[in-house]
Amino acid sequence: MGWSTLYKMGSVLSGFLIVPLTMDYLDNENYGVWLTLSSFIGWFSFFDIGLGHGLRNKFAEARAKGEFQLAKAYVSCAYYTIGLVSLILVILFFLCNFFINWSSIFNTTSELDYDLGILMPIVFVFFSLQLVVKLVTTIYIADQHHSTFHKIEFATRGLSLLMVWILLNYYQSSLLVYGAIFSSIPVVVLLIFNFIAFSTTYVHFKPSLSFFKLKYLKEITGVGMNFFIIQIAVMVLMSTDNFIITQIFSPADVVPYNVAQKYFSVLFIAHTLLVTPYWSSMTEAYINNDINWIRNSVRNVQRIWLLIPVCLVVMVFSANWFYNQWVGEDVIVPIGLSISMALFVLLMTYQSIYVQFLNGTGKIRLQTYLSIFTLLINIPLSIFLAKTLNFGLSGVILATCFSLFITLIFYPIQYKKIITNKAKGIWNK
Repeated sequence: MGWSTLYKMGSVLSGFLIVPLTMDYLDNENYGVWLTLSSFIGWFSFFDIGLGHGLRNKFAEARAKGEFQLAKAYVSCAYYTIGLVSLILVILFFLCNFFINWSSIFNTTSELDYDLGILMPIVFVFFSLQLVVKLVTTIYIADQHHSTFHKIEFATRGLSLLMVWILLNYYQSSLLVYGAIFSSIPVVVLLIFNFIAFSTTYVHFKPSLSFFKLKYLKEITGVGMNFFIIQIAVMVLMSTDNFIITQIFSPADVVPYNVAQKYFSVLFIAHTLLVTPYWSSMTEAYINNDINWIRNSVRNVQRIWLLIPVCLVVMVFSANWFYNQWVGEDVIVPIGLSISMALFVLLMTYQSIYVQFLNGTGKIRLQTYLSIFTLLINIPLSIFLAKTLNFGLSGVILATCFSLFITLIFYPIQYKKIITNKAKGIWNK
């Protein structure tokens, strides 16, 4: 068993343990507010304008060709550009913050006005810093050092678990204290790993203002702009659910939704652990025209995926028992929500088989257009299914499943066209 697997298992276990401890520290409404707030702040991640993904491909290409100065230029452009964007975001946020009623936005009581008024700027500042320092994870992944990436994730989750245990045992319940601590932990961990990376393994790629050139920035954003649009669509698909539930129902209803999501996400995480390394490997293999390796790799992942439906059936039948053991009987998760969440994982894992290949080769124009389409339909479809058709919480995730199903019609076709050298037009862009 590799270190990546051990770190990932530790992260998953920590993530599961955090949920019941947090529910003991915060009541359901405050926990629901935190989950929604986190999703809301996450929307601003698209302001990295796809530079993270663009850096991943270009850094991998430059390293594969031995062009280390070019690789350093790409890193420098990404860091300084995201740094500037983050600074502008913080300034704009503080200008707007005075005019926003956060308790109204999160559909909660006015008693939280004071806490949210202080917490939101704190969370947003740390989030903006995280946009910059998390670029180090892109470098590690591009260089196929996946164990280090998972080590960062494990350190963040483990430290978070320790802090929530301390809060539960030594401090009164406070959304403000909880939010301030948990938004700062990822930044602290990532800052440490940035220092380690650019002092040791990647000392020759340390960001330098003298290496910042617009032509290199354009090369990153040339790929990154398409990733930017895709990233917005993914954000809408994955991050708006909590906000929709909060507005249609209540913050407390976010809790059972996220309990089901976290339970079934175990399979998605395990599958991601398997397929994520293929992105950068696909980039290198495609550059070297090693089509046989690509074809064999995709076949292997497809065979392994056949275990996913079997595991999901078992998870659905054991879901209620697991929920009771995990978070107790106070949180009721409808069986329909569990089935819908299982369908989401089924579609998401199958889609990722082809997305890793397409992202690695940079053939993402079709993916961009499909992302725009799903971006436009997901929110209204979620509201229609959840409220108009009375599907409840299940309707929100079923809308996402519908969006994913549309993409699964096209991605396998594009993959086959590319590896058989028959891709033309939009299929080859």
